[in-house]
Amino acid sequence: MKMNRLGKSDINISALTLGCMSLGTDKNNAKNIIDFALDMGINHLDTADLYDFGLNEEIVGEAIKDKRNQLIITTKVGNHFNKESNDWYWDPSKSYIKAEVKESLKRLQTDYIDFYMLHGGTMDDPIDETIEAFEELKQEGIIRSYGISSIRPNVIREYVKKSSIDGVMTQYSLLDRRPEEETLDLLHQNNISVLARGPLAKGLLSNQAQKIVATKGKEGYIDYTGSELTRIVNKLTEQSTEVTNLALQYVLQHPVVATAVFGASSIEQVAENSKVDTEIPLTDKDYLALKEITKANRYKQHR
Repeated sequence: MKMNRLGKSDINISALTLGCMSLGTDKNNAKNIIDFALDMGINHLDTADLYDFGLNEEIVGEAIKDKRNQLIITTKVGNHFNKESNDWYWDPSKSYIKAEVKESLKRLQTDYIDFYMLHGGTMDDPIDETIEAFEELKQEGIIRSYGISSIRPNVIREYVKKSSIDGVMTQYSLLDRRPEEETLDLLHQNNISVLARGPLAKGLLSNQAQKIVATKGKEGYIDYTGSELTRIVNKLTEQSTEVTNLALQYVLQHPVVATAVFGASSIEQVAENSKVDTEIPLTDKDYLALKEITKANRYKQHR
């Protein structure tokens, strides 16, 4: 498994990341999935305080407590939630971030977080105050590095200009090429890594794509209609029976992308996704051929 440096930090993460939101609530099953991911060379786990209202962090913490030094842990903050009433509201304030990080540390059974992300963000946020909170946590040694999880180009540009973020998690796939137009090159120029989430587009770009397009894909995806998705998946399948590999290699091709983040609820899913050879990039010919199959869509909202 290829390892890539996260921005300007001293953190190296695997080219594939296990997104933990889909692990479920069975602690033994979650531990088995995480252990298997480790065996496949994945060293990076992504969770968030909001996932199952803290339970996901607890499950991850229990699963990794004996192997903490082998892993890079990412979690997120900004959704002020109430576990009892199962509701939340957006809160990027300095006071909430500095209080909530302590709760995440407890749930994760660790005394530091490798990479801490703001779980969203808008132009109406007190951005300077938010950055101040993360910078202080970094100086205090509670976090090693920080970034944001966002698909909003304007927000991303603000953090590039004002902060020392090392990474941006953003949705990016063959079916969602919007970051190519506005953010990938900007982040690359500023030595800020991209963590590409949704690289398999809810399974529409997996080895089960034809079956998924025939069911969930009927409603379309972003600015693609159901019939367009069927056409694309048929073309991808003609190019390779390993559609999952094509999809993952495509997002990893851009030099700014440090890792592709996929969710998994079973060992089988981790095994399928881990078959991709992260050391060997696509040829220029194959990369351009994939670009011809899909379209360079653009952000119409999310400003």
